[in-house]
Amino acid sequence: MPERIDFPALIAGHTVVIEMINSGDAGLPVLTQLLRVAQPALGAAGMAFAEFGPSGGRVIAATGAAEWTLGRPLPADDPATVCLLSGPRVQQVRIDHLSGKLTGELAGCGLRRMVVSRAEIGGHTVGSLHALYSGDDEPAVEHHGVIAYLASCVAHMYGDQSGLPVHGDGPVVAALADGLAVVDRDGHVRLWNPAAAQVTGRSADQALSRPLPFPLPPSGQVRDHRLPDGRWLRITSGELPGPGVLRVVTFRDITDQQRRDHDRELFVAVTSHELRTPVTVIKGYADTLTDHWESLTDADRRQGARVIGQRANELARLVDRLLSSAAEAGPGDDPPAPFDLGDALRTAIADLPAELRRRLVLRLPADLPKALGHRPSLATVLTELATNAGKYSAADSSIEIDAAVDGQMVSFRVSDRGIGIRPEHVERAFDRFWQGESGDRRGYPGAGLGLYLVRRIVEQQNGWVSLRPRTGGGTVAEVRLPRG
Repeated sequence: MPERIDFPALIAGHTVVIEMINSGDAGLPVLTQLLRVAQPALGAAGMAFAEFGPSGGRVIAATGAAEWTLGRPLPADDPATVCLLSGPRVQQVRIDHLSGKLTGELAGCGLRRMVVSRAEIGGHTVGSLHALYSGDDEPAVEHHGVIAYLASCVAHMYGDQSGLPVHGDGPVVAALADGLAVVDRDGHVRLWNPAAAQVTGRSADQALSRPLPFPLPPSGQVRDHRLPDGRWLRITSGELPGPGVLRVVTFRDITDQQRRDHDRELFVAVTSHELRTPVTVIKGYADTLTDHWESLTDADRRQGARVIGQRANELARLVDRLLSSAAEAGPGDDPPAPFDLGDALRTAIADLPAELRRRLVLRLPADLPKALGHRPSLATVLTELATNAGKYSAADSSIEIDAAVDGQMVSFRVSDRGIGIRPEHVERAFDRFWQGESGDRRGYPGAGLGLYLVRRIVEQQNGWVSLRPRTGGGTVAEVRLPRG
């Protein structure tokens, strides 16, 4: 650890971050670049940022020796989480003095100390910034000030809603109470309650005696209106009793509802297409075999039967995914048990379609320890990850599957050389029905359920899963499970 911070490098790197923001970049790419700048300037072994909402947290950006924590959930009741979210805003802790699963794994990787600062907006904690050190020397006090400053920069990004929070349950975009306004005959605001300021971002001083910042619907009617920042409001109005001509207006943020409605419409459209395609092919080949059996060669009949079988398998798999998603299914009630991860991977690969199986390159260490979890569900996890890798990469490219052990975790990775994944999409890819940009949906079919199910299955086994761009092009999907 350096005795002093490399301030010139920190300032130069921070300038690059600001230029990224000015160029239109936002969200995870900017946050990750900020960590990459800070790590060497602070002499840290690794950096991490955990985003927090009402239900707990998750590591959404990490560098250096902490990169393996990317995607790791942080339960709200974890002792380490409780410790970090209470007490001073900036604090230095000995990692091995904290009780908790993640901190135990950090200590097992040789990380000794941590300086952490909460990122807060108006008293709400949106996340925590962590600088991790491997030495036994205590970081200088100036490290605390710089880390607190960087955490404030991240909080400012949340305040601007510039691509953050990554997850929809963050406090910045949490559902708020209804806004209430009273307007006069000229449409100017006479009353503006605190909730109105929270929903719109306009304080009372900015709103009073000015026109409403959105259209006023006729009395007794409801109007949905989209704000310039992309959020949706549901607005109602009515006449206020009395001698004056006053209107009372109530409004609420319905962005989540609009998104759910959009997801539902997208799901119906995509699923209809996905179901129709194999059904059409099955029916076509079945009609051909029925109507032209005598005139077909044995090779033609076998090919027809083979295609019907393949498409029926695709159809059955899609139906299973839809049912699992609707039922919020996971591994079930069976308790986790040790199992041979290498043997489970080999068995799951054997059940994959032949054209996908031919592309797989499996590399397993001889001394791979057992994993703790639910072995039957591993087939679903590997099938989804391998199918994704195959769908988004060239048909003649290889897909690599390798496994490793790291401290108290056993992991396996599915790596491809396909089109890759944009950094700002590595978390959204796990959302139900999410499929990337519209162009991607047209080029790559799917119902947007695979990765959603993978994350649910893995996390119910006390593991976690993450995606990241692969150096040189492509994507790496990594699953970590406790050692058995």
